[in-house]
Amino acid sequence: SPNCLSLPLLLAVKFSSCLGTKGTQYETNSVDFKVGADGTVFATRELRVPSEQVAFTVTAWDRQTAERWDAVVRLLVAQTSSPYSAHKKSPSPHRPQKKERKSGVPDPSPPPKDTLLPWPQHQTSSGLRRQKRDWVIPPINVPENSRGPFPQQLVRIRSDKDNDIPIRYSITGVGADQPPMEVFSIDSMSGRMYVTRPMDREERASYHLRAHAVDMNGNKVENPIDLYIYVIDMNDNRPEFLNQVYNGSVDEGSKPGTYVMTVTANDADDSTTANGMVRYRIVTQTPQSPSQNMFTINSETGDIVTVAAGLDREKVQQYTVIVQATDMEGNLNYGLSNTATAIITVTDVNDNPPEFTTSTFAGEVPENRIETVVANLTVMDRDQPHSPNWNAVYRIISGDPSGHFSVRTDPVTNEGMVTVVKAVDYELNRAFMLTVMVSNQAPLASGIQMSFQSTAGVTISVMDVNEAPYFPSNHKLIRLEEGVPTGTVLTTFSAVDPDRFMQQAVRYSKLSDPANWLHINTTNGQITTAAVLDRESLYIKNNVYEATFLAADNGIPPASGTGTLQIYLIDINDNAPELLPKEAQICEKPGLNAINITAADADVDPNIGPYVFELPFVPAAVRKNWTITRLNGDYAQLSLRILYLEAGVYDVPIIVTDSGNPPLTNTSIIKVKVCPCDDNGDCTTVGAVAAAGLGTGAIVAILICILILLTMVLLFVVWMKRREKERHTKQLLIDPEDDVRDNILKYDEEGGGEEDQDYDLSQLQQPEAMEHVLGKAPGVRRVDERPVGAEPQYPARPVVPHPGDIGDFINEGLRAADNDPTAPPYDSLLVFDYEGSGSTAGSVSSLNSSSSGDQDYDYLNDWGPRFKKLADMYGGGEED
Repeated sequence: SPNCLSLPLLLAVKFSSCLGTKGTQYETNSVDFKVGADGTVFATRELRVPSEQVAFTVTAWDRQTAERWDAVVRLLVAQTSSPYSAHKKSPSPHRPQKKERKSGVPDPSPPPKDTLLPWPQHQTSSGLRRQKRDWVIPPINVPENSRGPFPQQLVRIRSDKDNDIPIRYSITGVGADQPPMEVFSIDSMSGRMYVTRPMDREERASYHLRAHAVDMNGNKVENPIDLYIYVIDMNDNRPEFLNQVYNGSVDEGSKPGTYVMTVTANDADDSTTANGMVRYRIVTQTPQSPSQNMFTINSETGDIVTVAAGLDREKVQQYTVIVQATDMEGNLNYGLSNTATAIITVTDVNDNPPEFTTSTFAGEVPENRIETVVANLTVMDRDQPHSPNWNAVYRIISGDPSGHFSVRTDPVTNEGMVTVVKAVDYELNRAFMLTVMVSNQAPLASGIQMSFQSTAGVTISVMDVNEAPYFPSNHKLIRLEEGVPTGTVLTTFSAVDPDRFMQQAVRYSKLSDPANWLHINTTNGQITTAAVLDRESLYIKNNVYEATFLAADNGIPPASGTGTLQIYLIDINDNAPELLPKEAQICEKPGLNAINITAADADVDPNIGPYVFELPFVPAAVRKNWTITRLNGDYAQLSLRILYLEAGVYDVPIIVTDSGNPPLTNTSIIKVKVCPCDDNGDCTTVGAVAAAGLGTGAIVAILICILILLTMVLLFVVWMKRREKERHTKQLLIDPEDDVRDNILKYDEEGGGEEDQDYDLSQLQQPEAMEHVLGKAPGVRRVDERPVGAEPQYPARPVVPHPGDIGDFINEGLRAADNDPTAPPYDSLLVFDYEGSGSTAGSVSSLNSSSSGDQDYDYLNDWGPRFKKLADMYGGGEED
């Protein structure tokens, strides 16, 4: 049913339908115009449109079928008195296009319907010329996603001067000569502007171009005109959720209308039009328990709230809700849709009190045992495990007034462990009846009451065990005078067996008696002395002697306990005083110094000082030569009575008496050394020697002994040096007394050769079995030891005859052997060399029969005195 459009001269544009306008609503996007219910377009205020183009869109839509029609109305400048014209509408791409019929007042010279005259014409009247001013060109609307064909003409731009001169048209700006390039183009001669490809509003919603008109020489004919091109939105984008999966939570038992979560979807289309207006709805809910519609969603905001009661985590812990977002304001027929998943977790609240699995529990515990689990209490709680709503807290409410037990919670199983924290006594309590209550860490939800099954009874039986005897008074202290005779009964140190319901015997024994002074009766615990108790003993500390005793019963298994007896010993006067020092020194003349004497007593007050000091009457020389003066209760001073006493050592007896009851007296001998003194009262060196009691003869005898000792040391040193010198002089000669081996030492033998000697030549050559020795370089070899370190290199015998004496060669070998660090600590056999079984030099007689005169025998002079004669005989051939 096409719409018919008529355009009155006074802006009265009316839409009429062939089927009528019933049920059709109208709206416009301009604030200057309104559309009435009957389709009449009228101005909202007084408008003047002499020099500008007015364009707006009128939309008509059917409320029943939701069909929409858009028409673009443009008011252009005309050459006649009526400057108004209408352009055909731009139908929506998603609606069926309707044909429209346009009616208007005939124009004597109407411009082309797609031609813009941005530059007004020149008008003259009576020789007057109107001032020219530019137009404001209305925006050009281009629908996105157009299918073409391209290039597609948008509008034609023309100047009125093109009737007089040729004009070239051009456009500049983003989309023309700036990126994106060549979206729009213009025919420079005709002024027709084209779009070259489909538009995408989501990529760029508008373009701002400038139109230019110049002559053929490039001179500006008209001022540049702004062109605004708007891309008309099409519904070509689906709503997109920010997340594909949304996670939310709601407490169980929540009331209807409780907020849960919000889902959000964005549409890239224009949000001011229906293309970008998104609406939400819930598609499915899983599981559908207890109702298939537990939640609802706000269609505009996406807020999900509860709509029904009955959320129970113990029945359904999680819901999966599929949410759909649709544009076109939720129209499912024309809108584009998308879905997302909302996972709603039902969080736990403490709506289930803990309950005991049974009403009574039982256990048993041995007496005197602590930190022992005697019973396990099991509970059931349907709330979230290992949460404060599930964790159990146990409390004993009766049956344990003394606090012997406590109930601890097992963090894994949630069981209550009844534990003994204070030892129980079978002789006092044979059983306990406890009442235990269980609750949660978190308080119960409002309206939930504790169950009667949250309380249970616990019966605990106490088992009797053999307990060790104990001493009631431990440590036991008794006071006693020291020195009581052996066999004296001190006390009865008995133990008590706590097992009153067992007939058991207790026996006693000593565990610790450092001085072995005591004896205990094995049956009744009576303690007697086995020796005299001495307060001054080393085993006494602070007048107290301490002993430990053991009491053991005959139970199964036997048990024992210990007790400590402390004996405080009261002092008696059983120690006589002693004098210090035992030795002293004094000058032989009185008045220069005196000897200070101190009295000491092992007893304690009142059996000690003040002391009485006196000299005995016998021998009479003591009182004649000495005098003693008391300084105070513990000290006295001993000095000479006569004017001079010969130097020497004197034993001075002094009688000292303490103040005990009865008092004890002791005579102490002090060795006093009397010596000559200098002016300062100090003993001289000679005087000290004289005072020691050594006469001149004794001193001379000591000096003679010292001289004799020094002489013997010197003689021994000289003898050792002489012995060393003889060793070097005789070289290989060994003292038969020092050598424990048999040796044949023969020198100065002038026989015919090696074969004429009785020597055991096997002693001089290397044993063939010692390959490690034979493989060494020539030189001195030791056959009775194996070198550990590096092999020392002894001087080797040269191949040619040695120019010196053969004795020098032997001495060099001896010196090398003496300095060998690897030599053993005993004499060794040294092998110098061995020339075989016969002489390689041949017979000496050959020298006598030699007839050659060119032989040089001068080297015989270098062989020593033994070859001197031969050198004289054969060395001087030329002189003969």
